[in-house]
Amino acid sequence: MAAAVETSAGGGEYLLKICCMGAGYVGGPTMAVIAENCPNIKVTVVDLSQKQIDAWNSDQLPIYEPGLLEVVKKSRGKNLFFSTDIDGMIADADIIFISVNTPTKTHGIGAGRAANIKNCELCARKIAEVATTSKIVVEKSTVPVRTADAVSRVLSVNPGGIKFQVLSNPEFLAEGTAIPDLETPGRVLIGGMQTPEGLAAIETLVSVYAHWVPREKIITTNVWSSEVSKLVANAFLAQRVSSINSISALCEATDADVAEVSNALKFDDRIGSKFLNASVGFGGSCFQKDILNLVYICESLGLNEVAAYWEQVIIMNEYQKRRFSGMVVSRMFNTITDKKIAIFGFAFKKDTGDTRETASAFVCRDLLDERAKLEVYDPQVSRETMLMEMDYTLKVNDATYPNMLDSNLVTATDPYSCAAGAHGICVLTEWDEFKSLDFMRIYESMAKPAFIFDGRMIMDHEALVKIGFEVYCIGKPRGGGVRNGPAN
Repeated sequence: MAAAVETSAGGGEYLLKICCMGAGYVGGPTMAVIAENCPNIKVTVVDLSQKQIDAWNSDQLPIYEPGLLEVVKKSRGKNLFFSTDIDGMIADADIIFISVNTPTKTHGIGAGRAANIKNCELCARKIAEVATTSKIVVEKSTVPVRTADAVSRVLSVNPGGIKFQVLSNPEFLAEGTAIPDLETPGRVLIGGMQTPEGLAAIETLVSVYAHWVPREKIITTNVWSSEVSKLVANAFLAQRVSSINSISALCEATDADVAEVSNALKFDDRIGSKFLNASVGFGGSCFQKDILNLVYICESLGLNEVAAYWEQVIIMNEYQKRRFSGMVVSRMFNTITDKKIAIFGFAFKKDTGDTRETASAFVCRDLLDERAKLEVYDPQVSRETMLMEMDYTLKVNDATYPNMLDSNLVTATDPYSCAAGAHGICVLTEWDEFKSLDFMRIYESMAKPAFIFDGRMIMDHEALVKIGFEVYCIGKPRGGGVRNGPAN
């Protein structure tokens, strides 16, 4: 490692200097927590986007995450910095994290399944071009297995003959709980080459996390095991969601209650209590992308039965979203043409503004196809972000839906105006505020009969029925789950 000469906030020399390439949902929060817990380490987050960096240097951060602003403000300007000086920070750093998007390919070989690692390769090429001393390069992005090999090969072709060590350090944070996940992680996984140089690099990164993570929770592996573990972890979690969602369909057909079934499962120590809540479907930037990547890798290796097994998790998720849309149409007398439907929530989960692969977008698309008039309220999602996701993921735009988006897909600034005059409400994100709204006020403002479709199983159904709503919820028995309001 290059000798540290710059002065830390505490007056001593920095032990290490870290540069993170990418100021997104992973890079920003992760580096903020490292800086908070390692005042003797200089941490700089770099990005091509001046707008993104300006936001990180303000009190209006570019992403919403509970507790993130407070963590950033503790260290910003002391040992945490945000910059567009990519070349300078790469040259200065001892450890470089690559934390950029790896979206699913939209064209070419593996389109729709394989991950596009173009951004990772571009980062590696920039490091090879700029670096004048040896570096530890850390994959923080979720990548296909063997990406470290590609990064190493790119880095090896550098004008100075500099040696690099490439590590895999996947993130396991969940949006909405990123800060507690980073501050008290269940585990930190670090993979590297099992050579003297590789093991030394692993221990250097271990020493960073050991500032606040117990050593027994820092797991070290070879680099390939680390890369696979990230994909498999997300696949297993998504599998649990699709499994309970498949049972929600069975419950509706047999007069069972999926909430009661789920509760019974949670008491089985072999199964556990996590990811057993039925819903309209999972979304986010990781689950679908990582499973599709896993499917593609298995197919590429001739493991067709394994690929088919994991692909079924995605198929079930798509089925669940279509089932919910179908429920809305069928319960509203098989037509929603020109009916106003309020959409409560567009983010893929609460406590985040992330809309990537959100189930809400798919339901909105289905309801638009039925020519419903949608009004959307989400406390953290702007109309611009909503329309970008509709276009990027579903190709819902002015060209494919001419003369519709301005009139049939509008946004509201509060839930009450959103619901006013609506025939029905679809609860598609589990924001806490939705549970404490004045539903008597909402009911009185709506067309009758007034419907509520709870896609997240968070509402007080009995209370809503007493007000007069017709309430429908995923996984509830058709007799007891279809809650008919008073005849008046």
